[in-house]
Amino acid sequence: MAKVTFIGAGSTVFARNLLGDILGHEELAGSEIALFDIDAERLATSELVARRVAETLGAPARITATTDRRAALADADYAINMIQVGGYEPCTVTDFEVPKDFGLRQTIADTLGIGGIMRGLRTIPVLLDLCADMADVCPDVWFLNYTNPMAINCRAITRASAIRTVGLCHSVQGTAFELSRDLGIPYREIDYLAAGINHMAFYLRFAHEGEDLTPRLLEIAESGAAPEGNRVRYEVLRRFGYFVTESSEHFAEYVPWFIKRDRPDLVERFNVPLDEYPRRCVAQIEGWEAERDRLEGGGPLEVVPSHEYAATIIRSIETGKPRVIYGNVPNDGLIDNLPPGCTVEVPCLVDANGVQPTRIGSLPLQLAALIQTNVNVQELTVEAALTGRRDHVYHAAMLDPHTAAELDLDQIHALVDALIDAHGEWIPELH
Repeated sequence: MAKVTFIGAGSTVFARNLLGDILGHEELAGSEIALFDIDAERLATSELVARRVAETLGAPARITATTDRRAALADADYAINMIQVGGYEPCTVTDFEVPKDFGLRQTIADTLGIGGIMRGLRTIPVLLDLCADMADVCPDVWFLNYTNPMAINCRAITRASAIRTVGLCHSVQGTAFELSRDLGIPYREIDYLAAGINHMAFYLRFAHEGEDLTPRLLEIAESGAAPEGNRVRYEVLRRFGYFVTESSEHFAEYVPWFIKRDRPDLVERFNVPLDEYPRRCVAQIEGWEAERDRLEGGGPLEVVPSHEYAATIIRSIETGKPRVIYGNVPNDGLIDNLPPGCTVEVPCLVDANGVQPTRIGSLPLQLAALIQTNVNVQELTVEAALTGRRDHVYHAAMLDPHTAAELDLDQIHALVDALIDAHGEWIPELH
């Protein structure tokens, strides 16, 4: 049976969901599950929950937990990464509060923007250390990365490591499900093809029984009937002709049009939830305390299948039965009008041969041009992290669409300095 290692297993709720997906399949029920986290207390809770999941499913899995990363990774066939370097405090708070002093507001700040740049700078070194461990103790592992900033992290890994890596997100399948509800069509009856980069991929095909559904989505946009929490994406559909796969709150901060300090009417018109991620973090922390007490007290544990791809990948590689997932992989001849090597999100065939990306060809020109604005920031952030060049951090921030729309060059330079100082040892020394 396969050995699956969870890196950052103290993310108990997410780990529980993935464990339910894996152990819920008969072919994987007997897997060896190794849980690793640097927080022994959270790890102990995750171990308890993992054993409860296995018991609920009747899965004969072998479950271990350790704070020794190399021991957890030894001989692993799959490593699932779900860490957050720096956590909510101090780092996420810093990513939001320092930019506010400069008049720069964000919604999620984990993928692009000044917050995404900082998260990348503090996460990449940790991931490369992790890859070095894997190269020593499980060189043939499949590294399944869920940690943001997805494209930045995966690009750094593929540049600096030989570990087989695929980045996983739920935005493509999650948005398709949302749109199926908007249209009143069962999700499983919709035929779609998406491509681009993580959090900025677009549906190139979205159809039902041969009917192109884009005109119906455009009718929703033009009539003003877009769901209250999804106005940004329906507006982007009106302007670009294609529906983007990431949520409106995320997408609003990847472009220069929806968050402007001198235009509060835009924030209201498009219902942009500023400071959304900190609110979620606080709510999740409070909710987790109650959930932990309930689970540790023997309360009922419900195991519900998720729409994450990790179990699908493991299952297809182990059994050889082909399935399709959306993965974040290097652009090795996959999308012609995006830079070679950048991390793209495309459909991938998975079977006993592993994860095999699908060639897309060229994207519509307007989509490639929009995506390129984000790739610029990703590439410069990765270069800064790999070389230690501080000037590339400034360059990344100057070219970030939202930051550049709000601040002048002097302000951007000062903001970068303030954030690096505030992060202290969380970001390795830059020169």
